[in-house]
Amino acid sequence: MILAGDVGGTKTALALFEPGAGDLAPAHEDTLPSREFKTVEDAIRRFLSAAGSPRIAAACFGVAGPVVDGRCTTTNLPWELDEAVLAREIPAAHVKLLNDLEATGHGVLRIAPSKLLTLQPGEPRAGHKVVVAAGTGLGEAVVIWDGARYLVIGSEGGHTDFAPRTDLETDLLRYLRREFGHVSYERVLSGPGLFNIYRFLRETGYAPEPEWLAQRLRGGDPSPVISEVGLANGHPLCTTALDLFIAVYGAEAANLALKVVAHGGVYIGGGIAPKISARLANGRFITAFREKGRFSDLLETIPVHLVMEPRAALLGAAHVAKTLA
Repeated sequence: MILAGDVGGTKTALALFEPGAGDLAPAHEDTLPSREFKTVEDAIRRFLSAAGSPRIAAACFGVAGPVVDGRCTTTNLPWELDEAVLAREIPAAHVKLLNDLEATGHGVLRIAPSKLLTLQPGEPRAGHKVVVAAGTGLGEAVVIWDGARYLVIGSEGGHTDFAPRTDLETDLLRYLRREFGHVSYERVLSGPGLFNIYRFLRETGYAPEPEWLAQRLRGGDPSPVISEVGLANGHPLCTTALDLFIAVYGAEAANLALKVVAHGGVYIGGGIAPKISARLANGRFITAFREKGRFSDLLETIPVHLVMEPRAALLGAAHVAKTLA
């Protein structure tokens, strides 16, 4: 069997696949809460034990963090991953760590068109692609077309400097700078980032926060509450926070597209986008995506797709593991 994983700050998805199968379909899979385990090895042991402790020929894991020399310390989770340690602990003859967006890039190359929601058809052609994914953090990857095949390159572009485009976004930057010092795009484009936008609007007097909303926000993770209320236009703090999030999302997707001239398309992944797909499709995202002055006409030709397959990173890791096996 081959083992694939998508290791994130909130959850870790694991799956087993038959390496000889033409179209990879999981034989066993599960999603575990990452913070319930001290190490990734503990999570893997729990998963494999439940699956009957099969023999693993090769494993690949997409990890939310930079991978250097086969090692990674996750950005939003106190885990340290090491290919050599994992190979010994699983055990497996071959283990590969990838940045999670690198794994998503491999998955995007293989998912069916039916798993994509097109936000802008553009003019499809062979060329570089980019992947941008907001979730617990913000991930980015580049998929390079060399004329014969695609090469997937992970990045930590989500930690580059947030660049405001409007007076409101400039005020947001000032607000976040007082708290964090350095303000990356991830401080805005992520689950915690959506709450940061909400706090900025609330604390700068955009609108008063009613008690019913304050109670809901105190009940757990505030970002899904903001998304839900914003989608329903249930309160101006949530509606404006969500709209600002989407505008910044579109602008940053275009930034990455311009850096590699992504004629092959822009793919919006991560856990947040499918949940707010109706709002992403209403035009605000694409308007911000195209607003690049002299390069607006070029950006109108680039296809933009929303990835609706939640297992894109997991399937990408599985394909890499298959090559190792």
